[in-house]
Amino acid sequence: MSVTSLDPAIAARLKRTADGLVPAVVQQHDTGEVLMLAWMDDEALHRTLTTGAATYWSRSRNEYWVKGATSGHTQRVVSVAMDCDGDTLLVRVDQEGAACHTGDRTCFDAGRLL
Repeated sequence: MSVTSLDPAIAARLKRTADGLVPAVVQQHDTGEVLMLAWMDDEALHRTLTTGAATYWSRSRNEYWVKGATSGHTQRVVSVAMDCDGDTLLVRVDQEGAACHTGDRTCFDAGRLL
């Protein structure tokens, strides 16, 4: 993870994990469909807010990734909101193609538990 240019007022409101991350719930902006959960640090959030391209921190690869950079399944960011506690982000996007790495529309297609 790198030094960030995130607005200090936004950074001050974030409550991060011990690894410096905040969970980001990703939702289709017009239908409300929950697509995936990803992780952001301050720099990923800064990049997302300034470019409009959903950028996340990959915990498995230890690097930033822009959704769709290799798959073509992009996420154009419509809005980003922080919850009341500052410990979760809601990223509303216009999803092109599958959101899940398995090729499914959403990461929550694996089966209902209840």
